[in-house]
Amino acid sequence: MEGKKWLEVLILTCLFAFSTARELKDKANHKYRSPVYNHTLATILVEYASAVYMNDVTELFTWTCSRCDGLTEGFQMIELIVDVQHCLQAFVGVAENLNAVVVAFRGTQENSIQNWVQDLYWKQLDINYPGMDDAMVHHGFYSAYHNTSLRPEVLNSVKEALELNGDYQIMVTGHSMGGAMAAFCGLDLTVNYGFENVQVLTFGQPRIGNAAFVSYYSQFVPNTIRVTHDHDIVPHLPPYYHYFPKKTYHHFPREVWLYNICLGSLVYPVEKVCDGSGEDSSCSRSVSGNSISDHLTYYGVQLGCEESASCKFFMDPRVSSYGTQDRNGNIVLHRDISASVLMMNSKSTKQSVSL
Repeated sequence: MEGKKWLEVLILTCLFAFSTARELKDKANHKYRSPVYNHTLATILVEYASAVYMNDVTELFTWTCSRCDGLTEGFQMIELIVDVQHCLQAFVGVAENLNAVVVAFRGTQENSIQNWVQDLYWKQLDINYPGMDDAMVHHGFYSAYHNTSLRPEVLNSVKEALELNGDYQIMVTGHSMGGAMAAFCGLDLTVNYGFENVQVLTFGQPRIGNAAFVSYYSQFVPNTIRVTHDHDIVPHLPPYYHYFPKKTYHHFPREVWLYNICLGSLVYPVEKVCDGSGEDSSCSRSVSGNSISDHLTYYGVQLGCEESASCKFFMDPRVSSYGTQDRNGNIVLHRDISASVLMMNSKSTKQSVSL
């Protein structure tokens, strides 16, 4: 009889072990399918998201600007697009240390970011995303990517880069509104052009679509990380109304929330990887979004423009030989990375262009 009890215990133990092992395996598989946060990669891409704000087009194109060093040293610019008509900017290039083609979009260039933030409080879902049932997005963010000079130039440059580096990843990044455009670009590259190995990593990004859009986006661009910082106001906008989960704006996963824990005089930085809902109530949604300063600094890197003037850039006249300009004044600077390295004296006389 005692032997029978031991047999039952042994069977139960085996069943428990099998169950636990299967659960761990399932969790491991789920973790593999989900985006994995890489601190080092985030600290590199935030420097690209910062550099794209530079107003000196010559220094940015030649990668000699004050924000064009550190972890991004050695980056090879392929194309720099300045959409004068809509006050937008983006670039595409190759980062050999990442084995990646990097695409970066600039955030808002409004004279007053407070005015832009206030406007976001009242933004409504106002356009259907093509080919996705019930998916609705923010018209302004959608149009900033799809209906300006940025999209065709970015796509052509990515194709060119991959022809030379076919095994490279595509990493798309941006801050604030630039993060919104980066997300639309990642989806476009995957759905409409069939590119694989696309990764999106954004900083201080606003919400851009509803729950249906988020569901589609998560299927097509699963390797996406949204980094938020403490009380940064922009990730809270446009507002999320949990009483209307299908009708309201909704973030897509995965969020990584940066914040500090203070113990007396000691400050400990925390990087919390949030759940897969996109709206983890224990992450940035657990605090009030009331800080502009938290929006303008990520990982200690300054984001936003150095000058308060909106839509202003500087360009050395000699760099025009690398560029074209359309009838709307939009400028595209392009170089062949298979040719010799572009060398220019960034201290030479600059031409100031105010828009």
